Parts: sequence; C-alpha cells; structure tokens
Amino acid sequence: MADGALPITSLKGKVSEAEWQARVDLAALYRLVALHGWDDMIFTHISARIPGPDHHFLINPYGMFFGEITASSLVKVDLEGNVIDKTPYYINPAGFTIHSAVHAARDDAHYVMHLHSDQGVAVSAHKEGLLPLTQHSLIVLPQLAYHDYEGIALNLEERERIVADLGQKKLMMLRNHGTLSVGASAAECWLGMFFLERACAQQVMALSVGRDNVLLAPDAAQDEVRKQTGMGMGMIGGLAWPGCLRKLDRESPGYAD
Repeated sequence: MADGALPITSLKGKVSEAEWQARVDLAALYRLVALHGWDDMIFTHISARIPGPDHHFLINPYGMFFGEITASSLVKVDLEGNVIDKTPYYINPAGFTIHSAVHAARDDAHYVMHLHSDQGVAVSAHKEGLLPLTQHSLIVLPQLAYHDYEGIALNLEERERIVADLGQKKLMMLRNHGTLSVGASAAECWLGMFFLERACAQQVMALSVGRDNVLLAPDAAQDEVRKQTGMGMGMIGGLAWPGCLRKLDRESPGYAD
C-alpha cells in the first residue's frame, strides 16, 4: 500500500459471490487500462452493474490511480451516485453522470468504460471522426456512435442526449472528449475499447503523412468486414479475457484483493 493511502479491508466473503466477481472483473479493467497507458491519473471512470434487483453499481474511489485499484476498494453506489456501504473513500459524482445514463437505459450495459487517452481524444476532435483506414477501424465502425461535446459532464440533462446518441451501439466517440465502451461482460467492454483505442492510435499515426496521402479501405471491403463481425465482441472477448487476467497476474498482481 502506498504511503498516505487509506487501509483497505478485504470484502471477499463479506459480499455475495456475484458482487465479488463483478468487483474482481471491474478492478481488472482498471488495471488493464493502466497497463496500456490509457488512464488519465485519477480521472475518467469504469463502472459495473452488480447483478440483482437493487440497481447498485461499482465505481472507482476518487483519488486512486487506476493501477492501485483493487476489488475491495471499489465503491458501491445507487443510480443517483449515492454511496451505499460505508467506505473511507468517496466518488466523483460528475464522473458517474455518463455512466448512470447508460446503465439506466441499457439492460446490456453491465460494464461502462470511459477514457481520455491521447489518441482517443485526438480522433474525437477530428472533423471526420474515425476513418476506415485499418482493419481495426473497420471492425469498430459498425458499432460506433457519436455525441457532441457539451462541456464537463456536470449537467444531468445531458444524460438523455448521451443515451439517444448511443442508441443500441456498443461504442461511442465523445467529441472533443474521449471514448466510451459498453459491454454485457467485462470481456466485451474491454475488447470493444481495445479495438477502438487501437484504431484511434493507428489513425493518428497514419495521418502524420497528411489526409491526402492515406488510403481508405474500399467500400466492398468495409461491407465484408461488417458482415464478418456481425456477432459483435462478446464471444471473441471471452476468448481473450483469460489471457488478459494472466497478464495482470504477471504484471499488476493484487487487483483481486
């Protein structure tokens, strides 16, 4: 534990098995984001819906870096961002604005991830958005929505517009702001964001030669990839997820504490 950090009491065996698994999976998402260098110090959030009828959610304690987060340190809140169980930590209510909107509107939104990576923010500011430049981008584009920037997410009225713009898609580009991924599982949420962030990084690199010197994928190829990826990220994410956890065990142990 880092100097100055509050002690964390393990919640393993003190919460339901379903909640504990959600905690472990969510903590893994935070650590994976940190490992890939996509975190923004203590800012941005990933949230998880706890299985059950209570509509309770887990989100990061405000002030902890993503690489420090553990299953037991995550904070349980209701749909309005009110803390449910006693904890030495608190949350950033503004950070839950986007997440609460998506969780409330989508039954399949068990995990919601929002990032401010350099490449994601850069592409969010591109007039044309994400271009069909690479295989990664072609996989992402059929599931990608856009939401115009309205300022820091403090206005609760913006939630309705976020939900309307997202529709039934799993990925979103928040203009001038960052990226968003939704998943029925942590694996699906992670793989969607992985492909989106990788596509953004590739676009930033490709456009270093100028917009007129890049090659867009042919329309026929775009249609073919759309057909090939119609099942979404769920199944493939399930195949990749165990390897992601093994990577964490090697490089960022302790997330499941």
